Amino acid sequence: MTEAPRSDPSMWAAVAVDPAVPIDRAVVRKIVDDQRRMSRRWLYPLARPFSRVVVALVSAVKRVLPFRWMPLTTMDRLCIWYLRRFVSPDAVELLIRHFVIETNLVNFVLRNSDAAIPPVTLRPVSLAELGDHAVVEHDVNVYDVLIALDGVPLTAPPASELDFAELDIPPIDAERRRARLLRLDIQTALCFMNIPFSMALTMEEYRRAVHSMRFDDSFLEILAVLCDDDTFRHWKTGELSLWMDSNVDVPRMVYRHALICEYAHAHLVKLAAAAAAAAAAAASDPASGRPQAG
Repeated sequence: MTEAPRSDPSMWAAVAVDPAVPIDRAVVRKIVDDQRRMSRRWLYPLARPFSRVVVALVSAVKRVLPFRWMPLTTMDRLCIWYLRRFVSPDAVELLIRHFVIETNLVNFVLRNSDAAIPPVTLRPVSLAELGDHAVVEHDVNVYDVLIALDGVPLTAPPASELDFAELDIPPIDAERRRARLLRLDIQTALCFMNIPFSMALTMEEYRRAVHSMRFDDSFLEILAVLCDDDTFRHWKTGELSLWMDSNVDVPRMVYRHALICEYAHAHLVKLAAAAAAAAAAAASDPASGRPQAG
């Protein structure tokens, strides 16, 4: 009796087509390709503990010498130079894309609540635009929105009244034609970038930046309430904003945070498309499908 051939599926092929992932397939492919880089397999396991040890040492010394060791402008320039020379273009694009996506999420909350602050303007489309303290501003925006929501009742407006404006992702210039000495994956890149961050930021700024990612569950809950959609709650990780601990694996936490934002943003885009289709259907004659006469 001939034995039936065994299936030998690829993990990567399954991840790339997982129907439960709401993210656009082109973006999923870039994420998968980034995870398959040689640096992710061979260098990341070394870079991860190295980064944690160096940052721990920096933090310990900073308790004795609590001044800013590096101007924020220098940190910006150093990180941009590093991204241009040592990080793969796909990883750079995903990193810049995250800034836009988080701004879109923050602004959706602002537009659909009574928070009394203007929309956020941080939407970089190039490496150069990551300068001017974009990383610090990116974290501060999270705090500003949460504080602005203090005392503001959160309720779900009718679906037809939700404002889905500016959920677009503009074309991003990752400087693909620039010669690179290495093409690191995004997780390995984050391990090395965390070192100048810890040096340039004050202890309080660094703790604030790390803790901003503990608000992911809070934003998912806010989105679930505003959209009256439990889907957002499925991506909660159980992080508690009252857990004041910055001694964590920051690069890993940043990567997970970016994925959560991608999931939430992709679902918002899906809801926006459904709302647009419903509005178009309501504007047409249900019987004939033709637009009603004015």
